[in-house]
This record gives sequence, C-alpha cells and structure tokens, in this order.
Amino acid sequence: MSEFYWRPIPVSEGALPLAGGWLRFDHIERLSRHAPPQILPSSAAPADVLARLTAPRPPIMGLALDRPQIMGVVNATPDSFSDGGLHEPLRHGTALIEQGADLLDIGGESTRPGAADISEADELSRILPTITALSARCPISVDTRKAGVAGPAIRAGAGMVNDVSGLDFDPALAGVVAGSGVALCLMHAQGVPATMQNDPRYDDVLLDVYDALQERLDRALTAGIPRARIVLDPGIGFGKTTAHNLAILARIGLFHALGCPVLLGVSRKRFIGEIGQAPDPLDRAPGTLALTLAAVAQGVQMHRVHDVAVVRQGLALWRAVTERTEAGS
Repeated sequence: MSEFYWRPIPVSEGALPLAGGWLRFDHIERLSRHAPPQILPSSAAPADVLARLTAPRPPIMGLALDRPQIMGVVNATPDSFSDGGLHEPLRHGTALIEQGADLLDIGGESTRPGAADISEADELSRILPTITALSARCPISVDTRKAGVAGPAIRAGAGMVNDVSGLDFDPALAGVVAGSGVALCLMHAQGVPATMQNDPRYDDVLLDVYDALQERLDRALTAGIPRARIVLDPGIGFGKTTAHNLAILARIGLFHALGCPVLLGVSRKRFIGEIGQAPDPLDRAPGTLALTLAAVAQGVQMHRVHDVAVVRQGLALWRAVTERTEAGS
C-alpha cells in the first residue's frame, strides 16, 4: 500500500507525454488515504512514477497504443446480461470487424452478476469455432478465467487472455500465458460473478482497486509475464456499486501510474441504465459512448464495447475536434 498515488492531469499540450499517447500533462494530482487531493506540478512526483507515466506503451497484438483501440464484444453465451442468445458468434464477430473493431474479445462463460460457472468443455465448444474462423482477420482476445480454456484458445489463434479474475480464479493460468507469449489483461473484481454484487464495500474504492491491480501485476511479473504484454482493467461493475463505478471513472487516469495500458469495459453496464433511464441494455449505447469519450480524455487506450459502429463514429468526431491545429481550419 502506497502513501501517495499520482494521477496525471491531461491536457492537449503540455511538457510531458502521457504513456506515449495522444495527451500530455504538466500537473499531477497527489492522492492519499489520509489527506485531501492536491494538484501539484508534475515535477513533484517521484522519478519512477514519472517514468511509468511517460513511457510509451508497446503494441499489444500488433495494435499501436498511441491512439484508442476498440475491442468488440462477442458473447458466445446464452445468458449474457446485454445480448445473450441474440447473436450467432461467428456472424456477429464478422459484423463487428466490418464495423471497425480493432480486436475482438470472445467469451463463452457469462460473468454477469449472479452467473454460475460452466465446464471447460462447454466453454470451449462455444468459443473455439469463432476464434479459429476469425483469428486470421482480426486480433483475438479470449475472455476466460481458466487455464484449460486459455490453452486451446491460444492454439486456435487468440493473442490475449482477458482474465476477469485477475489471476485469482485459476493458479495455472499465469503459467499458460507466460509460456505462450501472448498478452494478458488483468481485471479487478471483488468476489466472483455469482455473489460480487452482494453489498460490495471498500475503504477507498479508487485506491483499493489501484493496490489490488498492483498486486495482480506483481504476481504476473513474478510468473514471467513481461510488463510489455500486460493490460490492466479496473473492472467497472464487477463487485462495485454505481457510486464506486463513478469514483473510478472520474479519476481513471490514475491507473497509468502502474505503467501498463488501461482497458475500460463499461459498455451497457447497469449503472448506465440507472443514470440514463435506459432499463433495456440495448438502449445504452449513448451512455456508453459518453463514458468512453470521457475515458479517452484521460488517455485510456482500449475500450471493450458492444456497439462498435457507434463508438467508432464518436471517436472519429472526437479526434476531428481535438486534433485541429490551425485556427479556422
């Protein structure tokens, strides 16, 4: 547990590059469990923190991280909270590629609140045909917590394992990833899907999640997975209330200080429906886009979304406005 935590304050022009990406910063917010937040010049941060904040993030699966990348969601499950059973996975994955997805995240086990575990055999039967068919067209992430699923998925063409348990569920998964050379996304979750929304509690949700991701990152590094192959996800909606989610999103740039790319998985989440008065998950694309653009404005590199075309269009307009360099152009 750290005494201080350091969040860059992004600007379009500034002294220091943020993670080698599209933003810069010259001030930093110092956070603590024992004192109010304080805005300071970036020079006030320790040298090792500034090094992690400014270092360019290496490509993941060949995808450059100096611009936002869109991860399209392919749920090969009958019980996903947002689109379970609505789409045939191969057809849907193909459509997301045509809409402009930079990579796909293919999962065969629902991790919605209250979801039960399924067998490895069932999970594999749901995802392997789609991974095999689409891996030549688009980088593929496999959404699984299990070493016995990750191994065959990697051999079928997956280039990243997206583990929503952050290596907590299956002790063998780190070894599979380390030995395969693929990337790993470590997500934070409090509890397991079946019970994670049963009264989640934190002392300070932002700093508690930061410390938990630091611990998971250290565990992955110890297992032999290099930092250049690791992505971090604060796990919006996984063991978190609406207030917890909003607290993380307001300062999500804090996670750049861990020195890895940051992934945001906020698409169609329940709290978007609560705040935006959209009880049907299929009506939550506008809220998803709003949160995506807010996170892009804090330098978040990867965005896991269902509505790829909507987010692609929103990002194009965001860049058209923010990248103008000549007055009146």
